[in-house]
Amino acid sequence: MSRYLNPYTDFGFKKLFGEEGNKDLLTDFLNQLLPPHHQINRLQFKNPENLPNLPLERKAIFDIYCQSITGENFIVEMQKAKLHFFKDRALFYSTFPIRDQAKKGEWDFKLTPVYYVAILDFKYDELEEKQKLLREVALKDQEGHLFYDKLHFKFLQMPLFTKPEHELATHFDKWLYFLKNLDSFEQIPAILNEPLFQKAFETLEEANLSPEQREQYQKSLLTYWELKGVVDTAREEGLQKGREEGKLEGILQVALTMKQKGLAIEVIETMTGLTQSKIEGL
Repeated sequence: MSRYLNPYTDFGFKKLFGEEGNKDLLTDFLNQLLPPHHQINRLQFKNPENLPNLPLERKAIFDIYCQSITGENFIVEMQKAKLHFFKDRALFYSTFPIRDQAKKGEWDFKLTPVYYVAILDFKYDELEEKQKLLREVALKDQEGHLFYDKLHFKFLQMPLFTKPEHELATHFDKWLYFLKNLDSFEQIPAILNEPLFQKAFETLEEANLSPEQREQYQKSLLTYWELKGVVDTAREEGLQKGREEGKLEGILQVALTMKQKGLAIEVIETMTGLTQSKIEGL
């Protein structure tokens, strides 16, 4: 066990950003990503399990779902592995806080802004020449001019952040350095020794957990390690198989490896796009 929790785990991420007493940490982090006119003064958490109106509709479960006092809505997620139809999933999730704004009776359709923020523990951009640490997406017209300023997607590809301590130039750099290296620290680095980060370190110090929390974290950490190992192995084996036998066979090999490692059918469906019956038949 490291001195500090791994923020890429479900437990660590929600401990850092999803607790009522740490809203100042989440506010500060989000403000590094937001334009001046959408800066947050205060946040309130909303139910992360967003249930649709019809029972047959698919529900959305967010890592963190919150709203500023001025109405901006934020979905903040930690993504540990690249999923099939990743862009579609992000767009689908963004529709829930949009639809939640609908009012009964007469309504002029005025909406408050929605931000989908994803911290990625993998490289989403496969072509090296097109890779960006922060990929920001908004609706623009054919000339590249902003068409709509109330729907934004921000994808942070954490493996692309490689700055050492002496190269950190901004507050945002410090946040990325903190998230990227936290579970390897044995003490607070000098450049992060300031009140905000001191609180973040204290929040994620393993020694401050109760026995029940420690057990929850250990399970979360084990799940993270298993998922990373399975995905890395499956992707490599699938790519090799795909080169030999074609794209479909490669995907089937990925799914088979995941199944043999004990991943849930639903997870394999999401990551490969295969049907449940196809996976069960492997």
